[in-house]
Amino acid sequence: MSDVTRRAIRSSLAGIVVLAALLFVPAGTLDYWQAWLFIAVFVAASGAITADLAIRDPKLLERRMKVGPRAEKEPAQKIIMVFAMLGFPALLVFPALDHRVGWSAVPASVSVLGDALIALAFLFTFFVFRENSYGASTIQIAEGQTVISTGPYALVRHPMYAGALVMLIGIPLALGSWWGLLALLLILPVLIWRLLDEERFLRQNLSGYADYQTKAKYRLVPFVW
Repeated sequence: MSDVTRRAIRSSLAGIVVLAALLFVPAGTLDYWQAWLFIAVFVAASGAITADLAIRDPKLLERRMKVGPRAEKEPAQKIIMVFAMLGFPALLVFPALDHRVGWSAVPASVSVLGDALIALAFLFTFFVFRENSYGASTIQIAEGQTVISTGPYALVRHPMYAGALVMLIGIPLALGSWWGLLALLLILPVLIWRLLDEERFLRQNLSGYADYQTKAKYRLVPFVW
């Protein structure tokens, strides 16, 4: 087993503990089937992608593990990642509080649909990684990196963010909270800010990206924007 694989496993195990804490502590109970199902779907899907990268593309796995404000080199991205790292926990904690207080009455079928959206988002991310071996978690240009314009990149310029958007919608639904969707109002501007700043960086530093922008008209959502 390689060092990067061992680090990925340790990071995944720590992530499961944090995920459970962010859900069950504010919920005040373990009797929260929506949270258990969400964790199962999230861990299984993310674990499958991690295993695939460990076998097929360990360099990409290592790039994906360098995440957070300290890993970013661009000043704006450091700030963006601070907001992102505050926004994602809110997307979990708020639905958990909703479960505790009982603000929402979400049908079980809608929660299952939310889990399906999360699985779909991970599947889309899987195809993005298959197409782009340079999909790091940070904004950077790797040696030998070229513009990718095939597969999901033929639909939108930022397919990984498109998948993230689907997941952000699915999470509060999976956790049984209509009110949790309000967290999108906090996270979506951060996602768009990161996307636009990344485009600026790539246009300036990656040869051929400006031409790609003229060919791929949509940034995030096909036929919309």
